[in-house]
Amino acid sequence: MSGQKTVTPSAAGLAESIKAAKTRGMPPLETWNPPFCGDIDMQIKRDGTWFYEGTPIGRPGLVKLFASILWREGDTYFLITPVEKVGITVEDAPFVAVDFDASGQGKAQELEFVTNLEDVAGAGPDHPIRVERDPKTGEPSPYIHIRRNLEALIDRKSFYRLVDLGVHHDGWFGVWSGGTFFGIIPSEELPPES
Repeated sequence: MSGQKTVTPSAAGLAESIKAAKTRGMPPLETWNPPFCGDIDMQIKRDGTWFYEGTPIGRPGLVKLFASILWREGDTYFLITPVEKVGITVEDAPFVAVDFDASGQGKAQELEFVTNLEDVAGAGPDHPIRVERDPKTGEPSPYIHIRRNLEALIDRKSFYRLVDLGVHHDGWFGVWSGGTFFGIIPSEELPPES
């Protein structure tokens, strides 16, 4: 026996590490390279609810704190502090875009989204919108890039509003924002207007 004790990461320990490391704005996760300490029983459901050990985390401030250190590598998500890196489970996207404001029209239109955690992202080249379609049902799942390589699932009511703003461009039906056109569905796949 080496005498070394294995420390199991906990939500409370992570929160303390975050508070100690956090400065103004978002923590500089890109500069941190802590060792991987294993997975913890934390999950973000498709509706944006965060769970720890099967129980919803009810404190919005704590959820925002954890979200500030969320990191993605491929399809794997981690919480990172200067001293530890732990894996968590994300059911779909880590955030949900719950609303947006639209200003301007046509190519000059600007769409500004807000997430369930009050992040704000203006759709455009730095914050693209993409739509994945279920291969079996064709059901769309729309997303917007929020920060780093983290996305928000655009909720149903906001997606319906996006569709109401949609126009046809280069064989696609979609929306303009930030001088960029984001295709939602090929125009030919839309039913003819009656």
